[in-house]
Amino acid sequence: MRNIVVEDLKQTPLEKQRIEIVERKGLGHPDYICDAIMDQISVRLSKEYLEKAGAILHHNVDKSLLVAGVSEPKFGGGLVKQPMLLVFGDRATSEINGEKIDVEEIAVNVAKEWFRKNMRFVDPEKHVKYQVELKPGSAGLVDIFKRKGKVLGANDTSAAVGYAPMTRTEKIVLKTEQFLNSKEFKQRFPESGEDIKVMAYRNNNGLHLTISMAFVDRYINSEEEYFEKRAKILEETDRFVKMNTDFDTVNVELNTLDVPGRGIGGIYLTVLGTSAESGDSGQVGRGNRVNGLISLNRPFCSEAAAGKNPVSHVGKIYNVLTYKIAQHVYEEVPEVEEVYIWLLSKIGSPIDHPAIAAAQVIMKGNNSLEKVRREIEEVLDYELENIEKFCMELAQGKIPIC
Repeated sequence: MRNIVVEDLKQTPLEKQRIEIVERKGLGHPDYICDAIMDQISVRLSKEYLEKAGAILHHNVDKSLLVAGVSEPKFGGGLVKQPMLLVFGDRATSEINGEKIDVEEIAVNVAKEWFRKNMRFVDPEKHVKYQVELKPGSAGLVDIFKRKGKVLGANDTSAAVGYAPMTRTEKIVLKTEQFLNSKEFKQRFPESGEDIKVMAYRNNNGLHLTISMAFVDRYINSEEEYFEKRAKILEETDRFVKMNTDFDTVNVELNTLDVPGRGIGGIYLTVLGTSAESGDSGQVGRGNRVNGLISLNRPFCSEAAAGKNPVSHVGKIYNVLTYKIAQHVYEEVPEVEEVYIWLLSKIGSPIDHPAIAAAQVIMKGNNSLEKVRREIEEVLDYELENIEKFCMELAQGKIPIC
């Protein structure tokens, strides 16, 4: 029997609260880069371990620092004077039955592949240096992977929380960044860099978006041209937001630090389309939560999911699973208006039997929780019963985490 608790949450659903604040760090943001690369390394290591050992072995590649380089943007195209430094950290199994696994080569190759695929102007051979600090794991944590059972024991005592549904504000923040970083948008506006951050606040039914976007200097020949292109992108963004929302008022601002008449110093101009080239470093765990957002009105887990192993590290598994369960409950039980799912592990206990699995629900209208309590319990039980399949989807990179 699993320890499942379902509780009636007596609070106003977020959509009906007056103030809401939501942020998303986009594709080229230094924190996003760290999260995305380290999780892809976990996916690649999992594949390597499955092929050579028939099982996913111990690894937690969830520590990373992207140290900003030095660049000199110029109208018409500047130069990178000092490359970025990407530091890979923590633990990974590097030997299987006497056969060496080149963890360092895997990590660096994955990073280079990610840059080639996602950052149009970053040359991973020229613009980035790599420092791999991945060591073998401790005996106790490695031993978890040698124990028998359908599922492994949790490698930590940790808690996670997820929710559903997304509010209109959360949805438009996610959609806006994805729109601005889409291939179609980049073809139309190649001067738009990948480093984009969207910050939103909603006051009742009025939405305000502040967007930060790195511009690429090779497409900008003067300060005047910069402001002309910025105005066109702002107009396009404003149109997109208004077409995809139903707020009473929408206000969109872009690059509010800009000051005309100050030349390079008064505009957001980059050589490579990311602030990591010169202005800002990145780190795993400082970016988006696993649903792609930083929603300040919501409870969230402090664990960095990116790079953690997908079969025993509850800091990743529960972090993602809570959102999946919450969405399942919301879709399965129409009487529920909003749901929060909590999972707490106990180190060493099987991950499909958390110390507690809890659902806090806000019911629609006068609906009674007692009528749907069993239904909600069954959803939690089903998802935990099928956690092995879920972990393999994580291991294969089928579920995005940033």
